[in-house]
Amino acid sequence: METNFEPVEGSTGSRTIADLMAIAAVKHADKVAVRHKVGDLWVDVTYAEVGLIVSEIGRGLIALGVQSGDRVAILCETRPEWTYADFGVTSAGAVVVPVYPTNSPQECEWVVGNSEAIAVICEDARQVAKIVEVRERLPNLTTIIVVDPSGDVGDAIAMDEVRTKGRQLELSELTARYSAITPEDPFTFIYTSGTTGPPKGCVLTHGNYRSVISMSESLNVLSEGEDVYLFLPLAHAFAILIQLLSFDLGSSIAYWTGDPQKIVAELIETKPTYFPSVPRIFEKLYTLASKAILAKMSPDQFAEMVAMGVKVRDMQIRGEELPGPLIAAFASADEQVFANVRALFGGNLRQAVTGAAPISKEILEFFYAAGVPVLEGYGMTETATVATYSTIEHHRFGTVGRPLPGCEVKIASDGEILIKGANIFRGYYKNDDASFGAVIDGWLHTGDLGSVDGDGYVKITGRKKDIIITAGGKNLTPANVENDLKQSRWISQAVMHGDRRPYPVVLVTLDSDEITAWATEQGLPLEIAALAQEPRVRAMIQEALDSANQKYANVEQVKKFAILDHDLTQETGELTPTLKVKRNVVNEKYAAIFDALYDE
Repeated sequence: METNFEPVEGSTGSRTIADLMAIAAVKHADKVAVRHKVGDLWVDVTYAEVGLIVSEIGRGLIALGVQSGDRVAILCETRPEWTYADFGVTSAGAVVVPVYPTNSPQECEWVVGNSEAIAVICEDARQVAKIVEVRERLPNLTTIIVVDPSGDVGDAIAMDEVRTKGRQLELSELTARYSAITPEDPFTFIYTSGTTGPPKGCVLTHGNYRSVISMSESLNVLSEGEDVYLFLPLAHAFAILIQLLSFDLGSSIAYWTGDPQKIVAELIETKPTYFPSVPRIFEKLYTLASKAILAKMSPDQFAEMVAMGVKVRDMQIRGEELPGPLIAAFASADEQVFANVRALFGGNLRQAVTGAAPISKEILEFFYAAGVPVLEGYGMTETATVATYSTIEHHRFGTVGRPLPGCEVKIASDGEILIKGANIFRGYYKNDDASFGAVIDGWLHTGDLGSVDGDGYVKITGRKKDIIITAGGKNLTPANVENDLKQSRWISQAVMHGDRRPYPVVLVTLDSDEITAWATEQGLPLEIAALAQEPRVRAMIQEALDSANQKYANVEQVKKFAILDHDLTQETGELTPTLKVKRNVVNEKYAAIFDALYDE
């Protein structure tokens, strides 16, 4: 599918993602593409240098037998080598399959196995070990490549060796590969959690991502010459789009050092003009800033200051003249408060973008008032990352912006958000799902509920399905953990909770038959309410939870639990006639219990 957008000035104007880096390496040759920290210093890598690295990796993969259309997985933290590998795989005509570096061996097995990947590029010995543990169940896997070969990496091939092999291959072989790729060919399989079962591989084409790049650039989402600070996982569609936009436009990316505790310090060091993030980080920065401010003024004064800041910023955008008293009041607030907020982001930020989960309107207003516009967008993996976006000139806090140019949004009769455009994916690999993520007559059924106002701004009001999105933007499928927990003899029901929360927790009910039989043997009271408080019962539930958690990455693991003093029933409206949990009812009815788990 060819994009309908004319390339913006300064972009590569590539036809696909496969030829993007080769063009960028020439067009942006002397510009800084990558910044990464070595010791205490930030080191710059130019586009010409990145282009050479990518070319060597691409040719090396061809030398190792990678064919056009083969899937190659990347299991690595966000770092320059992820980007080099990504473009190397793509330029060789193969399909990138991102794998979260936090995944357990079993989760890696599913993604690598389901995608039928023939090679995996691992970061280090720790990631290699995950693949080795499950390798005998991966019949298509022939090659393991490792970025950092120190430690026990078995028969994994060092990335430097891949590059050496690549240097021995004619450049024309790589050029022929990426030149043969069409917009209709798959660019990446990104695995995203559905409502039930294991993650599904979204098939996204070169045309999907080339289109969404051009759509985004037409709104000045990212500009030529931007300095980006990136900590988001490159296994996620959000970070992948930012990477592609940056390299298309000749901007630079400063890659974090991998320590979440150093994000603020690195923002101050790198002084980015553009910062993509998830709500959790902005919430932490808001807490950090507002705590200091509220130590010097009352909550009412704080609210008045923010309201004034929003008013002034709006007037400035509209080109309106500010009255004298407002100029003086704003200048005072800016000097004493807002300038310090901007300093948290390095002092040069043009804009930030938040996505992957909802964020409070109050937080957005605060940063906007301070001169750090945090703009909200909306999309999903199935829309090649994004479908709606807010701009500095056109935003409405409480909404997720308006559809990208070339994207259409409408609301179905049941309130579901439907999206159409060149960025809509091509379905799930080996999984013709007919519900969530279905494309009917060109319209993607998102599973989200919402509305569109008269000016085209889209508001998200809920989800038809039960996927939980944590405050950190991680998609969780509660049914998996819940079903694992219910395998315990002691547990009757388990309901996971964690939407917009920092981590998941779970509410469990006790199996009355099993637990009372055990209580009789122990000489304990038989009332469920009493047993729910019994330390030995809590220890058994903790053991069951620990066992279930072993199957999942740390961010997916349930951190706390509460035991309800009675079982869920159909009569009380908590269960359907087929005894399925009504999640919304449970979440609302026991909100105080869930809140208490986070307050502990």
